[in-house]
Amino acid sequence: MGHNELFEKVRTVIVENLGVEPEVVTPTASLIDDIGADSLELVDLTMDVEEQLGVRIDNAELSDVETVGDILELIEKKLRVSA
Repeated sequence: MGHNELFEKVRTVIVENLGVEPEVVTPTASLIDDIGADSLELVDLTMDVEEQLGVRIDNAELSDVETVGDILELIEKKLRVSA
C-alpha cells in the first residue's frame, strides 16, 4: 500500500470518527490541537485504524503520536515489519 493510499484511509477513519472536514486532516495536523480529539477518541480512532488496516498498535506506542503524520509513520513501520 502506498503512502498516499494509506493517508487517504487514515483520513477517512478520522473524518468518520471525529466528524471533522477532510481538509483539516493533513499530515502535520495535531490530533488534539487541530482536530480536537480527546484521549478516549484517540483510543477509538486507533481501534478503527487497526481494524481497517490490519495492524496492532500498543497503547505505549500512542504516547509518541501527536500528529496525523505520526500515525502514518507508525502504521507504515508496522506494515513493513509484517510484510
